[in-house]
Amino acid sequence: MKIVVIGGTGLIGSQVIALLRENGHEAVPAAPSTGVDTLTGEGLDQALKGADVVVDVSNSPSFEADAALDFFTGSARNLFAAEKEAGVRHHVGLSIVGVDQVPGYGYYLAKVAQEDAVRGSGVPYSLVRATQFFEFIGPVMGMSTEGTEVRLPSLRLRPIASSDVAAAVARAAEGEPTNGIRSIAGPEIHGLDRLGELTLAAKPDGRTVVTDESASLFARMPDVLTGDDTVDVAATRYEDWLKQH
Repeated sequence: MKIVVIGGTGLIGSQVIALLRENGHEAVPAAPSTGVDTLTGEGLDQALKGADVVVDVSNSPSFEADAALDFFTGSARNLFAAEKEAGVRHHVGLSIVGVDQVPGYGYYLAKVAQEDAVRGSGVPYSLVRATQFFEFIGPVMGMSTEGTEVRLPSLRLRPIASSDVAAAVARAAEGEPTNGIRSIAGPEIHGLDRLGELTLAAKPDGRTVVTDESASLFARMPDVLTGDDTVDVAATRYEDWLKQH
């Protein structure tokens, strides 16, 4: 199959491309660096010619609410118009576990709007919702550092390795459309402050974690980001991943 991966040069997309090519598919990365811009529509029609499946793992360049909403809804309009023109038979989108239960966070509202666009597009689809990536913990700690203190709330997360997310997305692309949602999560639930402690235990750098419920991007978020009993659980543990990265 020809499978076009929007955002195919990024963290998840590059791994999806590699997995699909290993399985014998014609996997094509589509991103601004390859001449494809979903927000303007540039290069989309050419990239999607002959495509059987489109995978969208692209992300807004900004977490600011209005900018994210403009990106996700604008990109969706252009992408689905091009998919219909090309006769794409399956759209796979990547979203976030608990995304529709965080009404006060603009970026999540923008992702909900993107999901709504997928459902209303008329193109058969599969949505994969994932919890926060392991690779996200370090940058969150960096943004939350004041001197030698890393200030993090105790909000519960169930993070997952990006490689496990990529594998789930690739499997969805190879399968038939479900017109529904599959949720995936890591094997363990930890408070964000505890994840910071685990990180610094594995890679000490002089910083210490201070629990602060008003700190970080996740300040005062509702406790909905771990998923429920229906999530598919990946195998990779955070502490094991830290030893390898």
